Amino acid sequence: MKKILAYVLIFVLVCFLIPVVLTKKTGKQVNTNIYVNEQNDSEVAENTAEYNYNKYNTIKLLHTKTQEIEEIKLDEYLYGVVSAEMPASFEKEALKAQAVVARTYTIYKIENNEGKHGEANICDDSGCCQAWISKEDRFTKWEEASREANWNKIVEAVESTKGKYITYEGKPINAFFHSNSGGKTETTLNVWGGSGYPYLQSVSTSGEDAYTQYKSEVTLTKEGFINKIKEKYSDFEIDFNDEKCISILEYTEGNRVKKIRIGNKEFSGVEIRTLIGLKSANFNIEIKGDNIYFSVVGYGHGVGMSQTGADSMAKAGKNYEEIIKHFYTGVEISNI
Repeated sequence: MKKILAYVLIFVLVCFLIPVVLTKKTGKQVNTNIYVNEQNDSEVAENTAEYNYNKYNTIKLLHTKTQEIEEIKLDEYLYGVVSAEMPASFEKEALKAQAVVARTYTIYKIENNEGKHGEANICDDSGCCQAWISKEDRFTKWEEASREANWNKIVEAVESTKGKYITYEGKPINAFFHSNSGGKTETTLNVWGGSGYPYLQSVSTSGEDAYTQYKSEVTLTKEGFINKIKEKYSDFEIDFNDEKCISILEYTEGNRVKKIRIGNKEFSGVEIRTLIGLKSANFNIEIKGDNIYFSVVGYGHGVGMSQTGADSMAKAGKNYEEIIKHFYTGVEISNI
């Protein structure tokens, strides 16, 4: 009888202990899984940590239309710059080059233009600094079907070049860029005067004639032409009966008009470009009847990187570093 009771007690005890043991094992498995997940999250966080730009982490952007200043992270700002300055249809390596150039231009502005825009580092006006557009406004200008793909392509160009900028003798360069050089870029000396920059030389680029920005035409009546010049020079006069009333006197290294005589005045090609509203200072003039015809090659001031030239080089298999070092002489691509 005692043996039977002993067996019963052992059986009850075993039945009681089995769930306890199994519960402990399950608990250990759950805890182990949680630990593994936390470890993976930590690794992901470490791999996706933001690049430390130190004093360049956040910039102050002046919106010229509203005169409001927005504080924005540098690379997020560059999404808006690249999407405003270069078509998303361009090659990835061209977009990468634009991202590095825009990052460099921004840092140069921060370092050298203190006080130009008050408390802001840079503005969103392409005529003053470089263009910028918000993601929302950019999306309204793209076809709906391509919006996300276009934006992701631009973000990838910025993120894949994170921390990269262009230096000359260890300092960030004044990274000018433009739309189309017409086959040859220009020195700053021939556009804005001054002493120029050693890294901004005149270089040739092929393939730019394949882009719509390569050629343009402007037609004015003789009266309209005179009025445009008289807006600045009230004493301007011209005799269209004189065969030499318009004479190009000198060209730049980049094949642009350097000096031109029109009537009783002598102008730089850059000034005529501004007065008439031409896309480039690389132009020819022809007088026919009562009209004056301007045939223009290229788009922009011509200094630094040509965006269509960059895309043409990318199509030919060049990477963003090769593109940058083509347009900027003697530079290095450094890490911030």
